[in-house]
Amino acid sequence: MRTARWPLGQDHHRVAWKNGCSHGRPNEMQLGFSSQQTSGSSFRRAITPKGGRLSRMRGGRGGMHFAWRPGRLQRASPLARPGSVSRRGPREYPMGERCMEGRWDGFRGGPDWGAKIPGLARRHGTKSGLRGPVLERLVTQTEPLLKGRIASVRGTVLEIDVEGAVPSIGAALECAAGQGRVVAVVQAHVGTRRLRAIALDETRGLRCGAHVHGDGRPLQVPVGRGLLGRVVDLRGTPLDGGGAIVADDHRPLRRPPPPPWARRPWMKVYETGIKVIDLFCPFVQGGRAAVFGGAGVGKTIVLTEFIHNAVAGFKGVAVFAGIGERSREGLELWGEMRRRGVLDRTALVFGQMNETPGARFMVGEAALSIAEYFRDDLGQDVMFVVDNIYRHVQAGMEVSGLLGRLPSRVGYQPTLAADLAAIEERITATHRGGMLSVQAVYVPADDYGDPAVTHAFWHIDSALVLSRAVAAEGYYPAVDPLSSVSKALDATFVGQRHCDVAEDARRLLARHEELRDVISMLGVDELSPEDRTLVGRAKRLRNFLTQPFFVTESFTALQGRWVSMADTLEGVAAILEGRCDALPEDSLFMMGALSEVLHG
Repeated sequence: MRTARWPLGQDHHRVAWKNGCSHGRPNEMQLGFSSQQTSGSSFRRAITPKGGRLSRMRGGRGGMHFAWRPGRLQRASPLARPGSVSRRGPREYPMGERCMEGRWDGFRGGPDWGAKIPGLARRHGTKSGLRGPVLERLVTQTEPLLKGRIASVRGTVLEIDVEGAVPSIGAALECAAGQGRVVAVVQAHVGTRRLRAIALDETRGLRCGAHVHGDGRPLQVPVGRGLLGRVVDLRGTPLDGGGAIVADDHRPLRRPPPPPWARRPWMKVYETGIKVIDLFCPFVQGGRAAVFGGAGVGKTIVLTEFIHNAVAGFKGVAVFAGIGERSREGLELWGEMRRRGVLDRTALVFGQMNETPGARFMVGEAALSIAEYFRDDLGQDVMFVVDNIYRHVQAGMEVSGLLGRLPSRVGYQPTLAADLAAIEERITATHRGGMLSVQAVYVPADDYGDPAVTHAFWHIDSALVLSRAVAAEGYYPAVDPLSSVSKALDATFVGQRHCDVAEDARRLLARHEELRDVISMLGVDELSPEDRTLVGRAKRLRNFLTQPFFVTESFTALQGRWVSMADTLEGVAAILEGRCDALPEDSLFMMGALSEVLHG
């Protein structure tokens, strides 16, 4: 029979141990197993059934007997070795995380173990409930582990005095605020009984002395197929007016990156259908691509067009993280995906710019936890899109200032490198599934030497740079081919011909930039015949690299184009070789493949 796995959660005590056990006395249960079946097992944490606590546990030959009664955890006798009685006798387990929320791992019952737990038929699809042979994980919780009171409220920063042990960094707390509640996350330990937390909700109505409680666990987000087609915030609360999310599981927002042995190196180039990207800055499956640019140069348009082109032929799912962006842009993206019929394979997670810094700082991690579930647990390929990663840095800077940390260069937080690495290092392909990430990175004041921008460059495999000067000349997408780089532009990945064509095109555009000053002062007629030919080909190439987008059809009245990488290479090679010298320059502007002009 299939093993029943009970993930961590606070709802399991409603069905577990609801009516006692199937045999034995009402409040006791005998588990019979051999030492071979329990090899490597030990008493780790207490199970707390509904209405009570584990009161005692003792090991015996070939089995273990434990009982419970209402009240607090009193004592538990762990096994000294599997299948034997502890020589040390009962041991006190204090109240705390390890006693209240935990699990039995690896305890295996024999084939005659016939415990029936009512209510599990709906969860596991069996008519008779749960019948052995393996009890892997059982978690219950009946009262909060942590209790305290608010000592001070400064904006979204809370100082809390707790009773008992101070929870770990990253633990989630709930504070009573009038008729509602405020969720906060522990950020620092001020003393042995005081902690500092950052609120994820508005603190209006919160007062000193208000009760605070928590279970010691980190903030979690629901994950699973129920999120596809939905718009949620970082806690999984629907933002689209739909019903509650039906989650497969819950995952913490902050998780370690995959170990090196679990990662899968990227080997294949991803074809975007956008000519200038496929030529100069090819994206790779399993890699990280970013679109860098200042305000108003078209980062979101390029990102949306990429989603449009990719999702239609993508066999996996897409997860979009909107970090600190305008609500209007999120609404437009949601409407575009709905019109294109790809919303049912997309999960959208938003933390808009009107939310607190803590919420904006953690929304990217929430979206990434959702993407990791599809990648690692369901084994699907994931397209992870972020708009805008700079807002994550900006929110971290605000949180750092609120917590009283001294700023670093240009006012950024001293943990800038670690904050970016905490997200970027989790974005990778594993042996379970692939992940392709495309991120928008805002460049403040068009300063590419900004610390946030330079730190982001360190993690990116393909960097597409948008230029305000190119946009001012009317070339869209406004990509600067001389500044855009990609690690995939190598003969090993794209072939020698692709590398040669891209290098010759860069050399032609660089020479044209050198001649700009001469042309502006003396005119084109003063150039040598070779240079005049070169300038003409450079203008044709720049026009050819423009492209009408599908997502802008309603604004430009131009039908969108998707151009294959082979057609892009063929068109650029024809321009470089002079086969298009007789064509008017304007005929190559805002078109698709070169065959549209040559063959009418």
